[in-house]
Amino acid sequence: MIGLRVIVGAKLNFFLYCLSPGLIPAPFPIIRNVSASQVPYSAFFRPGKSWIENQRQRTLLCLPFGNPCQFIFLKLKTGRSMQRKVFLIIMAGLLSSRGLFAEEQAKTFMGQEMIVTATKTENKRQDIANSIIIIDQKEINASGAHTVGELLENKTGIDLGSYGNYGGAVQEIHIRGMNADGTQVFVNGVRQNSISLGTADVARIPLVNIEKIEIVKGSGSLLYGSGASGGVINIFTKNPDRKKMDLTLTAEGGSQGTYGFSLAQGMAITDELGYFLTLGKKGTEGFRDNSDLDAKDASLKLTYHKSDKLNVSLFGDFVDREYGMPGVTPPAGTVPYYIAGQEYYNGEAASLLNRHEDRDGHVVLHIDGKASEQVNYSFKTDYAYSRSYNYNRDIFGYSSYKTWVTNQVGSFEGNMTFKPASGCELLLGGEYTHYENENRQIGMNTVGLEIPATETDYFHDLHSSALYMEAQYRPFRLIKFQTGIRHEDNSMFSAKNVFRYGIVLNPTEKTTVKFNSGSHFKAPTMNDLFWPDDGYTKGNPSLQPETGWHTDVTLEHELCDNVFVTAGYFHWNVKNKIAWAEDSSQPAYYGYYWVPTNLDSYKADGMELSAKAGLNGNLTVSLDYTLLYAVEEKAGSAERQSMYTPRHQFRAQLTYDDKHGLTVSPSITAMGRRPYYKATNPGTEADRYVASYWLLNLKVSKKISDHFSLSLSANNLFDRDYVTRLENFYDAYFRSTLSPYPGAGRSVLASVTYKY
Repeated sequence: MIGLRVIVGAKLNFFLYCLSPGLIPAPFPIIRNVSASQVPYSAFFRPGKSWIENQRQRTLLCLPFGNPCQFIFLKLKTGRSMQRKVFLIIMAGLLSSRGLFAEEQAKTFMGQEMIVTATKTENKRQDIANSIIIIDQKEINASGAHTVGELLENKTGIDLGSYGNYGGAVQEIHIRGMNADGTQVFVNGVRQNSISLGTADVARIPLVNIEKIEIVKGSGSLLYGSGASGGVINIFTKNPDRKKMDLTLTAEGGSQGTYGFSLAQGMAITDELGYFLTLGKKGTEGFRDNSDLDAKDASLKLTYHKSDKLNVSLFGDFVDREYGMPGVTPPAGTVPYYIAGQEYYNGEAASLLNRHEDRDGHVVLHIDGKASEQVNYSFKTDYAYSRSYNYNRDIFGYSSYKTWVTNQVGSFEGNMTFKPASGCELLLGGEYTHYENENRQIGMNTVGLEIPATETDYFHDLHSSALYMEAQYRPFRLIKFQTGIRHEDNSMFSAKNVFRYGIVLNPTEKTTVKFNSGSHFKAPTMNDLFWPDDGYTKGNPSLQPETGWHTDVTLEHELCDNVFVTAGYFHWNVKNKIAWAEDSSQPAYYGYYWVPTNLDSYKADGMELSAKAGLNGNLTVSLDYTLLYAVEEKAGSAERQSMYTPRHQFRAQLTYDDKHGLTVSPSITAMGRRPYYKATNPGTEADRYVASYWLLNLKVSKKISDHFSLSLSANNLFDRDYVTRLENFYDAYFRSTLSPYPGAGRSVLASVTYKY
């Protein structure tokens, strides 16, 4: 008998007992290991029978759960009136959901999922030393998320960084308290991180085209190079179904003038050749003035599968977005301010004129297969193009600029996997990447007219090359070893070597203990190195990479064929942290230059707990909790809690679906308070804390025919106010007020989908 106790409030105790039919015969004493204080009477029951015993101030419920010999026991310390209410609620639920406890859960061990991101070869989850999160198509469909960031938010070890409630707000992923530039995001193997910023804006990635997401936590620099300090997120798009044609059309509309249209169509052209095409358009007016968004996207995947010896895929996508940037919400009482008839700010938005445009395109060619039973090969070449335009107006004219940034990245990678003996695998690979960055900027006066004398245009390029090796060896079933080394050369700094070690223990078929430790590094970004000298800020070509180690221990275990539990501890550190700060040795037009330097250090310890339970064929519950102690140490100062990092994060989601096509999925997310420090604060006390908050989201969908389905989603259902970040607002009199980027309020979105 296995017991799990969850305490809810002061007077409600739930006891969940999974009774194995292999251990307990029928008839059997169903309360075999429950103390007399919990159940005053001995009782015998036959499988499949429900039983309720009422006692003063005490209610014990026994309900058939999953297969006939599995039961749920609920013990509620309540009064008589509450007992009646609980009894009626449960009986009503049982009568209205006739299949709720009737269907037996399929016995599938979650450790058997195939993962490719962690080792660049196919391995089962239980054979990989890293801590892993997998999000499949079913979870994506059930979620009420509108973006990749919302989908990942508050998963164990995941923090979503956002700049508030405007349509084009950047969404960045932070893994285990690291900065967003410590997470590398890939779509079909193409890096999405900006070489200017080092971060990936996951709000740009269309959600409709995603089939699966693999999140591999821990150092990923061995296989993915610079910037994979916290981990790697690999997003896989949909493939054509070779047995039938896919056609999905979706139209949606909702609050804040939100709308969207998407088309996804794929099929096999021949036995070997197929394609999958997507088109999308969406927009919103946003929650505030100048918070609108207009976005378009398209993608095409071609696949060729001759046999296991040859697989070819060609994928390309394009995203075009244009949106307003309202900035923070000014303090209460702010009145509109005009210059030459143009309104600069009002009580809703710090900027009514700032705009931004993005145009991103990617192409990647994959060729892989089996050269023999012992040798696999994989080759990839890709090209990424990104062009952004930023229109920034300043009421004083000091920092009013039009800026165009164009980034181009081309890379080639090849690797071979050798399996010389049973349980032994060796990966050998290499890659070359070329980076180009162009930054063109021209200043404007207070009325928005260009100042030709201020125009600058800079072009920079650099390259890197790397060789890597990873070995895996399982001498017998209970244990597996992993180790590897990477040597990387960069044209801007000296060569770096990174290492990784891992041990996997499998004491039982459904229990896995993992140990993983690896070094990591992050090269300076193009902005860090080459930001143009504008009289106030400039880059630093002398920067060196950040370095450190990332270690974790993870336990994964499946209970009763339907509950998968993960618990883990992690520790990481970063040395030579690159940070922008005022340099007193470099006088500027006003004060001193802001430049990046290798002065700071960071570290963190934390714990992750998650559980996913398939209570039966209809009901799934998932729980995620992260405890984080992230610490930063500024040069010459004491340690303090890292800015914007929470101590606690929590997420819970319940998904119910039935054979009639109804799916109901509520979810709740909770975020602990986060410290904010002014740039001039070297102390350990925060200048302010961003308050904690919790949000409730809900999605309901219903299949109404063989081809049509409807859905309704509501995010932030209770319309709770919360803050994502803080920044100074300067009014026309140069008065500064620390002001918030507000989080998104309640939004409702309805959609209709046709599927052929």
